[in-house]
Amino acid sequence: MKLFEEIKLGNLSLSNRIVMAPMTRSRAINNIPNDLMATYYTQRSSAGLIITEGVAPSPNGLGYARIPGAFKSEHVEGWKLSTDAVHSKGGRIFMQIMHTGRISHPLNMPDGAVVLAPSAIPAAGKMYTDQEGMQEYPVPMQMTKSDIDLTIQEYVIAAKNAILAGFDGVEIHGANGYLVEQFINPRSNQRTDEYGGSDENRSRFALDVASAIASEIGGDRTGIRISPFNTFNDLGIFDSIENTYERVALEFGKLGLAYIHLIDVKNMGGYDVPLGFKENIKAAFNGMIILNGGLDKARAEELIQSGVGDMASFGSPFISNPDLVERFKNILTLSDPDPATFYTPGEEGYSSYKIFKN
Repeated sequence: MKLFEEIKLGNLSLSNRIVMAPMTRSRAINNIPNDLMATYYTQRSSAGLIITEGVAPSPNGLGYARIPGAFKSEHVEGWKLSTDAVHSKGGRIFMQIMHTGRISHPLNMPDGAVVLAPSAIPAAGKMYTDQEGMQEYPVPMQMTKSDIDLTIQEYVIAAKNAILAGFDGVEIHGANGYLVEQFINPRSNQRTDEYGGSDENRSRFALDVASAIASEIGGDRTGIRISPFNTFNDLGIFDSIENTYERVALEFGKLGLAYIHLIDVKNMGGYDVPLGFKENIKAAFNGMIILNGGLDKARAEELIQSGVGDMASFGSPFISNPDLVERFKNILTLSDPDPATFYTPGEEGYSSYKIFKN
């Protein structure tokens, strides 16, 4: 099966085409990566590539409780625990850089941090805080041009810190309704300057972030995750979705990015991403595509065999099956994850899942 074949990603050799998808797990106490997180990632190091949970590039990006950062020396040192351990097992690991934008709450942020967004439009709904449980999303502060410039530099610093911490590369989180996608989508971006209005202008922030990071650490060490047709985190469908994303895919290709991580969001309450559109994204990008979204082994293999994608990422199956690659390879039963422990502190439901034994 192609899933188990080696593949080149930039200058990296990956042992297989099975990717551990980024998943928020909320185990970083005080936002600092720790030994428990290193254990969790090391247990899953047989994946061809691990992409970490979303990592904040600044205090303003710390949207959720107990998510890790990449903007302090303590963060760099903490992440070395994971990268050293994964590499010792022959694994490869990218850091996903995630600024949550308006999907945040002051109770989840340090003093002095600000909830920022393209426009001062709050997301509908609530988010969890450790202090007071579920809270309404606040009205974010509309970013000024200076805020945008500073935030782009924060992404770059986080990418540099990722390399200092020993990561093989970074993935820009441009999906799931967080800051990059908030700029792309007209439901959350109603600006009238060069970062709003037209499809081209709304895509500018994504391209500026990608260009700045690629210039600093190399395009071959920079990927990006996108979720066309996403409605998660109070985004909406817009008429020019396909043209917008095909254009940005073309521009990402010109930057020489390592990959596009393309999410089919139907299983997240969004819309099915048409097969023809996936093919258009791959053609426009002319590079590596990682497919994601409700895949099982058979469907992933089918899509890779057909050339729609080059690798496939799996989320919740990796939570409860640290040896997912081996289980796929040997046609073994998969364990089911416990959603009640997805975001709770501690080992239970995190590093406690067992390796399969006959």
